[in-house]
Amino acid sequence: MEFLKIENLCKVYGKGENQVNALDNVSLTIEKGEFTAIIGSSGSGKSTLIRILLGLENSQMGMALIDGKKYSQLGDNPFCIVGSFLDSCQPYPTRTGFQHLRWIGLACGVDSNRCKECLELVGLSEAKNKKVKDYSLGMKQRLGLATALLANPDILILDEPINGLDPEGIRWVRNFLQSFVNEGKTVLMTSHYMSELELTVDHLVGISNGKIVIDAPTKDILKEFGSFEEAYFKALEGKEGA
Repeated sequence: MEFLKIENLCKVYGKGENQVNALDNVSLTIEKGEFTAIIGSSGSGKSTLIRILLGLENSQMGMALIDGKKYSQLGDNPFCIVGSFLDSCQPYPTRTGFQHLRWIGLACGVDSNRCKECLELVGLSEAKNKKVKDYSLGMKQRLGLATALLANPDILILDEPINGLDPEGIRWVRNFLQSFVNEGKTVLMTSHYMSELELTVDHLVGISNGKIVIDAPTKDILKEFGSFEEAYFKALEGKEGA
């Protein structure tokens, strides 16, 4: 079952000599209950793809659907369907961790007990009354994941969720996301940590210069190339501007 579907997506920034093709006729599908990762260098288009999928940007052409609908068509409370974490979107710095979740919770019909539960899930219970500006980068990442989980969604869309985490934190995220998928739920995430992704994901998508260069199951990639890193750089060989 196609749960996330991206078809012929094109996104252009600028005009004339300054034009940048952020996404160039990108198509991919993600099955329900699948853990998919998108890799690519900075500026490759992976974050743009996620922002369009979440309705935060428009494309010039193509479509990005979640269970057959645009994000804007998911109803009054899309948080119950899709939980998201964007590395570029940070909480208000003078709010505490609990206040941040409570503020989001009021918008999506979640009570304070669920806010506390999510803080506990990500290991931030003891820091719930600490201001976000005093959080470490790893703590902010954990808070972002707690925010994504708040409304108990069936899909998580995560942009660089393990950036800044220590090894223990990375391992915790890996185990949590695997258990999330084992419940029949779906994860789409971006990351630069290719060796970590090899331990976790079912499917890998590679993007370079706005184009898909890899789209295959993990087991097939590792069988042929031995590692995600080798597969990605092999895919870039001979491609202009790679």
